[in-house]
Amino acid sequence: MPVRAKLCGIRSESDLRIAVAAGADAVGFISGITHVSEDALDAARAAWLAGHTPPFVTRILVTHLESAAAIVDLAERIGVDAIQIHGLVTDETVRQVRSAARQRIIRAVHVTGPESVDAARAAAADCDAVLLDSRTDDRLGGTGRTHDWSVSAAIVDELHQRGHPVVLAGGLNAANVADAIRTVRPFAVDVNSGVEHLSGDKSADACTAFVTAAHTTSL
Repeated sequence: MPVRAKLCGIRSESDLRIAVAAGADAVGFISGITHVSEDALDAARAAWLAGHTPPFVTRILVTHLESAAAIVDLAERIGVDAIQIHGLVTDETVRQVRSAARQRIIRAVHVTGPESVDAARAAAADCDAVLLDSRTDDRLGGTGRTHDWSVSAAIVDELHQRGHPVVLAGGLNAANVADAIRTVRPFAVDVNSGVEHLSGDKSADACTAFVTAAHTTSL
C-alpha cells in the first residue's frame, strides 16, 4: 500500500490546483491559529477552497484552537473531512472534539525526545491518527526542521501494534521524503514549507516530486 501524501498550507486557488494536479491524497487548510503561520486563512476563505476541492481528496482543517466547541464549529463552517488538532490542548479537549465532531480526528504530537513515545501512545487513545511534527518556541508546525526520526520510528512501531496510523511531518521535502519513509515507515507524510517557493506559494514541480516519491517509495 503506497504511503499517502498530504500537502498542507493551501492558501490560494493556485495552491489547490497544484496540489490536486500533483496527486495529493489530502490538502490542509490552516485556520484558527495561536502561533505563527504565514498560511493562515479566515474561515470564509478556507471554506471557499474546501468547497472547490474535488471528490476523493481529503480536506483537513489544521487548527491551534484550544476550545472543543470552537474547533468543532470552525470545522463545520469550513466544511472539511478531518480535523487536525495542532494546538497545545488537553486530552479532555480532544475527547470532547471527537465526541462532538462528525469528522475524523488527527492529533499532532511534537517530537522533542524519547518522551514523545509516551505522549504519542497517550494521544492515540482519543484520535483516529497521530501526526508527528517538529516545533520551535514560536511555531507549532511549518518549522522546516526535521526531528529525530529514530523516535518517530519507535512511535510507529508502538502504535502499529494498536492499529493506529501515524503521519510524519516536520522538515520534509522532495529530496528527503524517501529516506524519511524508509526510516520511519509512516502511514502518510505531510509537507508544507518544503514544497514552496520563497514567496510562500506552492511549487508545482516540488509538489509533484514530493507526492510521487511518497507514492513510489517501498516500505
